[in-house]
Amino acid sequence: QVSCVEVLEAYVERNREVNALTNALVRDRFEEALEEARQVDKLLAEGPGDDALEEKLPFLGVPVTVKEAFALHGMPNTSGLVSRRNVIATSDAAVVSRLKQAGAIPLGVTNCSELCMWYESSNRVYGRTSNPYDLQRIVGGSSGGEGCVLGAACSVIGVGSDIGGSIRMPAFFNGVFGHKPTTGVVPNDGQFPNAQGVRTSFLCTGPMCRYAEDLEPMLRVMAGPGVRKLKLDEKVSLEKIKFHCMDHDGGSIFVSPVDKEILQMQKKVVEHMEGELGIEVQRVAIHKMKYSFQIWSAMMSSSDSDGQEAQLFTDLLGDHGKPVWPLWELIKWLVGMSSHTFPAIALGLTEKLVKLNPGGNAKLVSMGKSLQAEMETLLGPDGVLLYPSHPTVAPKHHSPLCMPFNFAYTAIFNVLGLPVTQCPLGLSSEGLPLGIQLVAGAYNDHLTLAVARYLEKAFGGWVFPGKA
Repeated sequence: QVSCVEVLEAYVERNREVNALTNALVRDRFEEALEEARQVDKLLAEGPGDDALEEKLPFLGVPVTVKEAFALHGMPNTSGLVSRRNVIATSDAAVVSRLKQAGAIPLGVTNCSELCMWYESSNRVYGRTSNPYDLQRIVGGSSGGEGCVLGAACSVIGVGSDIGGSIRMPAFFNGVFGHKPTTGVVPNDGQFPNAQGVRTSFLCTGPMCRYAEDLEPMLRVMAGPGVRKLKLDEKVSLEKIKFHCMDHDGGSIFVSPVDKEILQMQKKVVEHMEGELGIEVQRVAIHKMKYSFQIWSAMMSSSDSDGQEAQLFTDLLGDHGKPVWPLWELIKWLVGMSSHTFPAIALGLTEKLVKLNPGGNAKLVSMGKSLQAEMETLLGPDGVLLYPSHPTVAPKHHSPLCMPFNFAYTAIFNVLGLPVTQCPLGLSSEGLPLGIQLVAGAYNDHLTLAVARYLEKAFGGWVFPGKA
């Protein structure tokens, strides 16, 4: 009904209108994108679009944005690190290449937190990104620019990565869908920083989008041959899923209590499902979830099966520059002279502390393994757990510094290796997005994707941020 050029022009215009407020798209390639759109229109004019073309190029002419941590040819690839500000990608990350081959047209790259290890997307290269629903609020991290650009209707589909909730928190705060696939299905190649050692089992690359129906085709393209590990062709009968529900982590001292409105919305979801699907949602209390932050932290810093130690964050901070001494950086930061953000310096300082208690760490790693077995038994081949995406709606700028461990609600599922879909559920009384995490057993991504499509129909999915 419309030409590809018209679609691209509409998105370019929308970005120009909104990005001055949000600062989500940090480098654009609008001219190249419009030229690629002209090529698409030419291709379609030369021959009628047939099924073969649709199968070969499922995303033909669809605008896509990419988290700046991923290589996109000709675009910067700094991950917010000042010493990398002159690094320009000379190739495409694996998933970017696959989406391009499927016909998608990249609009540009989006902001992230420094080295992708904090849940506010702010750095000394591009500055801070603001939430489209309230500019005083954060967009989450580390795929925060990506969540924002989608929530603000400046893009259709996006590429994110997630080692502690970096797809799901931004998707939640910006009212869109985000999927962390089962570990080891989608390649992580071509992003900086990439995981090493034990962390290769925790880092996941996945799709982010405004509409639930786009998650599965995106996952198919991004996974490539890895998609064979999943059961995406299996028909899902929602009535046959065993649903479980957990309201909170059990009261960790490190984490905020869950907001009343988030709990109320979760209750509505349960009541709706029970009423409409004729099922019973089982309430569960998994005791070890109370230690989510400690388990994630211990497992992130543990050695892999070959005894290779986890890479130090401090070493990453020194990429393309001189070695970084976190204590010296803190002193420089206090007088406004550091080129690093405070959360990055703090992480550099605290990672040394984790190493001081090897006995305690070993216990926590063992608790993580036991929690993994407990979760797999609970979920089995046909179970889905409903769990909050975060204890609070999008916080105000800087406030994550006061509650730095709230990301534990998403992070625990990275070390458990389970597939999780973040699903938007309308807006709170303050006009901020609400949502829920849908968790399934390993390789059962098809279940959470089916439930996301169902909840989108039932609760309306993404809400345009100008509607209030």
